Amino acid sequence: MKLHLLGPLELRVARGGLDLGQPRRRAVLAALAADAGRPVTVETLVGRLWDGDPPDGARSVVYSHISRLRRLLDEAVAAEGGQEAGQPAIRLGRISGGYVLEADDDAVDLTRFRSLVARGREPSLSDPERVLFLEEALRLWRGTPLAGLPGAWAERMRTGWSQERLEAALAWAQVCLRQGCPQRVPELLRPLTAEHPLSEQLAVLLIRALAAVGSTAEALRAHAEIRQHLADELDVPPGPELRALHEELSRGAAVAPQPTAPRVPAIPVPAQLPMDVRPFIGRDEQLAVLTRNLIVGDGRAVVVSAVSGTAGVGKTALAVHWAHQARGSFPDGQLYVDLRGYDPQKPVSAAQALTGFLTALGVPRQEVPLRLEDRAARYRTALDGRRLLVVLDNAASAAQVRHLLPGSPGCRVLITSRDSLGALVSMHGAHRVILDALSPADSLELLRALIGERADAEHAVAVDLAEQCARLPLALRVAAELVLSRPGEPLAGLVSELRDHQRRLDLLDSGDDPRAAVRAVFSWSYARLAELPARLFRLLGLHPGPDVDTHSAAALAGGSVDGVRRALDELARAHLLNRTAAGRYGMHDLLRVYAAELAGLHDPSEDRDAALTRLLDHSLAASAAAMDVLYPAERHLRPAVDRPDTGLPPLRTAEEARAWLSAAQPTLVALCSRTGEPGPSGHTVRLATTLHRHYERSGHYTDALTVHTYALRAARSVGDARGEADVLACLGAVHRRLGDYDSALRDHESALALCRRIGYAAGEARHLTNVGVLHELRGRYREAAEQHERAVVLFRSVGDAHGEADVLNNLGIVLELLEDFEASVERYERALELYRTVNHSTGEASALGNLGILLARLGDHAAAAGHFERALALFRRLAHTSGTGHALSNLGNALSGLGRHEEAAEHQREALELFRRSGEHYGEAGALNGLGEALHGVGRSAEALDAHAAALEVARGIEEQEEQARAHVGTAAVLRAVGEPARAGRHVREALALYTALGSPRAEGVRELLGEE
Repeated sequence: MKLHLLGPLELRVARGGLDLGQPRRRAVLAALAADAGRPVTVETLVGRLWDGDPPDGARSVVYSHISRLRRLLDEAVAAEGGQEAGQPAIRLGRISGGYVLEADDDAVDLTRFRSLVARGREPSLSDPERVLFLEEALRLWRGTPLAGLPGAWAERMRTGWSQERLEAALAWAQVCLRQGCPQRVPELLRPLTAEHPLSEQLAVLLIRALAAVGSTAEALRAHAEIRQHLADELDVPPGPELRALHEELSRGAAVAPQPTAPRVPAIPVPAQLPMDVRPFIGRDEQLAVLTRNLIVGDGRAVVVSAVSGTAGVGKTALAVHWAHQARGSFPDGQLYVDLRGYDPQKPVSAAQALTGFLTALGVPRQEVPLRLEDRAARYRTALDGRRLLVVLDNAASAAQVRHLLPGSPGCRVLITSRDSLGALVSMHGAHRVILDALSPADSLELLRALIGERADAEHAVAVDLAEQCARLPLALRVAAELVLSRPGEPLAGLVSELRDHQRRLDLLDSGDDPRAAVRAVFSWSYARLAELPARLFRLLGLHPGPDVDTHSAAALAGGSVDGVRRALDELARAHLLNRTAAGRYGMHDLLRVYAAELAGLHDPSEDRDAALTRLLDHSLAASAAAMDVLYPAERHLRPAVDRPDTGLPPLRTAEEARAWLSAAQPTLVALCSRTGEPGPSGHTVRLATTLHRHYERSGHYTDALTVHTYALRAARSVGDARGEADVLACLGAVHRRLGDYDSALRDHESALALCRRIGYAAGEARHLTNVGVLHELRGRYREAAEQHERAVVLFRSVGDAHGEADVLNNLGIVLELLEDFEASVERYERALELYRTVNHSTGEASALGNLGILLARLGDHAAAAGHFERALALFRRLAHTSGTGHALSNLGNALSGLGRHEEAAEHQREALELFRRSGEHYGEAGALNGLGEALHGVGRSAEALDAHAAALEVARGIEEQEEQARAHVGTAAVLRAVGEPARAGRHVREALALYTALGSPRAEGVRELLGEE
């Protein structure tokens, strides 16, 4: 038995096709088959059949069609004498609240298509295997999907599945062209151009295939057609690849079947929706309105729907439930963020939300822009041309979400808020959806789904319970959990108890505020807690982060991990907490407010302060433990930290340490933001200086700037001059990594004055050498050497071998640039000796790399390559991104010196990818220049010129003169080789001017080159 969706809907058995009956029944089968193997609720079926506008009795109609379809399937199997061996099976099963079409892997063509495409995209396959899988997938298409089925849902499915077909066809065509089989491509791609007339990628592949088989005239016609479509529909010209193809065709040049540059990987498809709420009852009207607003739109602009209503009314549940229903309409993914707009501690800022969105969309965290406006622009660019849903949950105001609105007309935004968000309605045309309490019937149905037959057995009492909960879903769920926890008590007695709690509750002057009912139910449930869970619940209201792990909760409560774990589980069972991920727990903002109020009533201020201090101690100790695992050689540079009595989470391996730091990061930032107040500033400063190296080496520069800025404010608020100097060192290092040398210099010079005033010699030495590095980066080598020499003296005076080694390493670089090679080697070797003495692998790798650079300059490229290979192995073992990038680039330079240019180019490309991912522009410029030199070595002149031009642009952007000069020299070498001496001479003069301004001895060599010109 097989079901065909990729064409006219058809159910076939051995004897032929089955008569499915009237169109509505066919639509029911299609609506189930589209999610074969996954539950489909009755509400979802109704929405798909009637496009959000169902008639009275719609559910009964669905039940009737389901019954007939089940009989049809059973009869088909019986008519064939039972399920034939080896034949795929299709069954219609019942689940709570809906149905599921259970089908074997090969029974539904859509499922089979997706499985074959997934297999065809596996990286391990050879090209011939990939072609076979993709061809088999494409052969499953028999025309227009769901042909003959009317309605908006069917149309959305047709659009989405056709896009999947297009992507599979493009992947197949690329492999065919790569294999040298262009003659097979036009037949498949020609008809697709009629369905997708604006797809430039499709046009490029078709044109390349036509040109490769000698159909140049048809290739030119195909280019003219898409150019016309782009102009008519989008008012834009063809992209650069199409333009380049046209130029090649017009001048009769041979067109390569495949572009020379590798195709950019596809952007990830985010799937950030939280788990759907079960059971979900009612809200049919609001679900239909959301469908009309967000799906059945005209597609010409971003459509925004804002769901507003009181706290606890189920706004998040509605948004998440609808979003899960509508996933098929957004093939490019779903983004979700809880903005915590009404959190008593700190809402999520637009900048934080954008960082999360951009990383989910494939933008490396290190490349996330620092300025909010730039971040928002990068976000809109990432969404351009995509069909994606953005869910902004718990927004406090229109201002909080304005930067999170996409610009692409294919995107839709769903916002929830207690506020009416009138500004979004007036300025952005948002559709408002008002959410009120559940209807009496729906609230009773929810209770029945939650507590079972007790709702029917004591019907009147259940109605009373629903009313006492103000028919608010959150209150109903918490109340139901308490009812279930006391199975032996009559429902009437429990409801009477709740009524008494409502009378005695004095936490809120309710009036007609339905939130009073929520508080009453919370109070009722809270009163049943044992001592530890009750106390933990109150203290969790003080926790500033979005979620908490068991060890952090134990620190907050001052209890054992095992005892607190049991208490957390009890709170989760009572719906007073929710599990957000493995081992972590979150809290609804209403519950957080209620818990904090209880803490204010029952826990003295000194107990609350002690709890937060324990949490800070724990966070600092866990951060230090993670850093000790990741960077053991630098333990002595971090603040001393005591291990808390409550213990720490498992942090035995680098993977565990990085995972903890990633999960805890939002809480660490929140803690630092709170400790900007006088008093606990020491924790903030120590957190910042403890985590500094992690932020710097992992490329988390935006987080680093946030934490260090809070720490600087904290240190200044209590006059902690030494802490201020240490934090300024952290800030300066981050600004330098970002290429903001002016800000970095201000940080270090301010700190220098501070260190001298308070007699902090080690701090003064550290800032002196940092200033020296900045001078070196700007070509002021003699000033740099002076700063480093002074720093060496200071580090020796305080007995800091590690600091002395760092400065000697930096000094060796400057002396090399000044061509004092003997002194440079002496400094490097002394630094290497000190690094090995203190067991500092990172420093050892750095010194090895620097010695390699010097050996390469002296012409011993073989010895240099050996040093770079040892440095690379160390950096890779340490997962040191920046060091790995520089070692790769330096090894590439040495291989170029040995004439191994192809290998050199590969190393430079790998380094370039690392630098771009981490946002390190200095390394990027060097790798680009190295790539240009390697490409020149293999005679690829045009690509070499492009690489040097890119290096020049990057180096100018950060005012790095050495790499600018190198780019000019490399460009001149290529131009001379291709017979353009005049242009080469201009670049030589540019390089000479730069080296002369730097006072670099390399200027003399450039003068000789200019004399040759």
